Amino acid sequence: MMEQPFDLVIIWAGIIGFSVMMYVLMDGFDLGQGILYPFAPDDHSRDIMMNSVAPVWDGNETWLVMGGAGLLGAFPLVYSVFLPALYIGVFLMLAGLIFRGVAFEFRFKANTTKYIWDWAFAGGSFVATFAQGAVVGAYVQGFATDNFVYVGGAFDWLTPFTIITGLGLVAGYALLGSTWLIMKTEGELQQWAYRVTLRLLVLVLLVFAIISIYTPFVDAGVMERWFHGFSIIWFLPLLALYSAYLIYSSVKKQQEGLPFVATMGLFLFTYLGLLASKWPYLVPPDYTLWDAASAYESQLFLLLGFLFVIPFVLGYIAWSYWIFRGKVKGGYH
Repeated sequence: MMEQPFDLVIIWAGIIGFSVMMYVLMDGFDLGQGILYPFAPDDHSRDIMMNSVAPVWDGNETWLVMGGAGLLGAFPLVYSVFLPALYIGVFLMLAGLIFRGVAFEFRFKANTTKYIWDWAFAGGSFVATFAQGAVVGAYVQGFATDNFVYVGGAFDWLTPFTIITGLGLVAGYALLGSTWLIMKTEGELQQWAYRVTLRLLVLVLLVFAIISIYTPFVDAGVMERWFHGFSIIWFLPLLALYSAYLIYSSVKKQQEGLPFVATMGLFLFTYLGLLASKWPYLVPPDYTLWDAASAYESQLFLLLGFLFVIPFVLGYIAWSYWIFRGKVKGGYH
């Protein structure tokens, strides 16, 4: 049997957690563009919004592919439980992403049918985002399992709680999208983004408050972890609230970069709070990371490939953002 000098389960948990967080932050703002699309001031503004994400949006979704591939190889139990439990939710998410991707490309070439692709882009973005949020809510709820097999129904994932988490992520991605526009645009569209950001911030905080109050009643383990004795994880919601304050104050001061950075901080600390609430359960409420893990040899083989690929992905994305670091002036390309 192969000697195990490192706990690869922890390493893989870090890699997949990082990939998911990068996807949320990177793809979140361009999904947010689609959510905001129907409310943009005019068609020229929609052209600029599309141009603001055109050079980077496809690279952002690389993190979703990496996270999914890592889960399949390192934690196969996740697929054997999650897919039967979330077939419909995952299908809606992938269909939304595909639909918005098609709409993204066709809108550049359309003339008389541009409005159709506008609605397709907005609809695909909303459906994909709502499905992602609902899937996260289903993860918080946990899954009905028996001997490592899902035994629940096809619609068990769709509950009042998951609907709230789905709508909460829609509001959150829209906030990422509006602060991205503040940073990347100027003039009338930027001023519109300033106004929308404050409204979205209030909505996000309201939904997050409802979810925070609701979650301990959905999962008794979360109640135990957060409300029985002092814990260092209490600092995470405080840091999230501080990030929200930075968004508000920087928008009021008409700053351009800080609102987006602070929104990323709001997402980061909320995400870490979620992980802290469920640790170490990967398939709640019963199965931990170690229960769900594949063989050590399989994880090691896959890790060697990932350690080779990740620097290239980071380098490509960094290069894309560096090339595209200026303002979007207008026009349609």
